[in-house]
Amino acid sequence: MDNLKSQILAYTPYTEREASDKALILCCLEKFPDVLTRENSICHFTVSNWIINSSHTKALMIYHNIEQMWMWTGGHADGESDLLKVALREAEEETGLRRVFPISREIFSLEVFAVPPHVRKGKFVSSHLHLNCSFLLEADGQELLHVKPDENSGVRWVDFEEVLSGIDKGVMSPHYKNLIKKCSEV
Repeated sequence: MDNLKSQILAYTPYTEREASDKALILCCLEKFPDVLTRENSICHFTVSNWIINSSHTKALMIYHNIEQMWMWTGGHADGESDLLKVALREAEEETGLRRVFPISREIFSLEVFAVPPHVRKGKFVSSHLHLNCSFLLEADGQELLHVKPDENSGVRWVDFEEVLSGIDKGVMSPHYKNLIKKCSEV
């Protein structure tokens, strides 16, 4: 957990929101010993992946079954403090990619997401926070993709312009805009 805290401390926020979210994430790390597991019903760590093609013009997105919209890939830490390892596992599981590589081993963005109450696998889950660390990954845009039916019902490469036009019903569009802008600086 010390390495994760060090990574977060070293992260330079890109926006005011990230600065605020970084402070909240660090506070949660201090207050909750079980913040890496879903056993913490208030907040816990998740990862997201901004997977881009080699020409840095498209992002790989999934159609999320619970959210009912196109989103980036990711998942829960489930006790693992090496969040890049979680990110790479989730990228492969949710898309079928066999060759996906981190452009950097460092955190690409930090977010805190409020998760509304929902039912998961027949069990009610109360509102809680996802303390999210995102990673910038690259993959071959020609590699065969597949869905993970228990989580998503579509996987496809999406031009940045389509992402910016609100493929996700506009929910994450401002955030995706920042990710795309950061990609141009890498």
